[in-house]
Amino acid sequence: MTTPSITSLAPLLDLLFDQDEADRDVMRAAFADVTDADRVRMMQSKTDYRDLYARLKDAPLAVSRETGHLLYMLARSSRAKAIVEFGTSFGISTLHLAAALRDNGGGRLITSEFEPSKAARARENLAAGGLIDLVEIREGDALKTLSADLPDPIDLVLLDGAKALYPEILDLVEDHLRLGAIIVADNADDSPDYLARVRASGSAYMSLPFADDVELTVRIH
Repeated sequence: MTTPSITSLAPLLDLLFDQDEADRDVMRAAFADVTDADRVRMMQSKTDYRDLYARLKDAPLAVSRETGHLLYMLARSSRAKAIVEFGTSFGISTLHLAAALRDNGGGRLITSEFEPSKAARARENLAAGGLIDLVEIREGDALKTLSADLPDPIDLVLLDGAKALYPEILDLVEDHLRLGAIIVADNADDSPDYLARVRASGSAYMSLPFADDVELTVRIH
C-alpha cells in the first residue's frame, strides 16, 4: 500500500509546527507598541492590513495542527483537484492541501502571499516536502494576484490572509466555485462582513462555525 503523502510529511510538519510555537514571541514583539484597540482596528481595516502584515513578516502565522488535519481531510474527501488559498505564510496549510492533491492523483493549488520573504520560505518548505510541482505561489496583493487565471471549477478555498478582505476574495473566486465547493475561513470572527454574507438566509451558502475560530462553508447553489 502506498504511504499517504500526509503521513510522509509528518516529520517536516512537526518541525514547522514546533518552530511556530517557538516563534510566538515574534508575534508578541511585533505588537509591543500597539494597543489592543489599534490591533483590532488594523485587523478589520481594508487598508491598514498592509502595516499589520509588515509587522508580522517574520511570524509563521500557522494554522493549528487540528485545522491542518481538517484541511487535508476536506480536500481528500471531496476529491479536490483545484484549490485556491489566500495567505500562504510559510506554507504549513499549503503543505496539507498539496498533500491531499497528491493523494487525490494530482491537481493545482494557487496560493497568494503578500510578503516576498514568506513566499520564499513557503517554496523551500514545499520543495522539502516534494510538493512544489503542485503549487503556484503568486506574490503580491491577492486582490490583484487572484483576480485572473483561476481554475474552473474550484473545489476548495482557504481564506487565511487579511481578514477584512475575506468578502473581496470571495467576490474573486465565487463565479468559479463548483456546487458543493468548500470554503474554510480561519479566524473568521475577525471578518464580520464575511460571516454575515455566508450565513445570510437565502445566500448561495450553508455555513457554520467550527473549532479554533474556523468557519466552514459549502456552496449549495
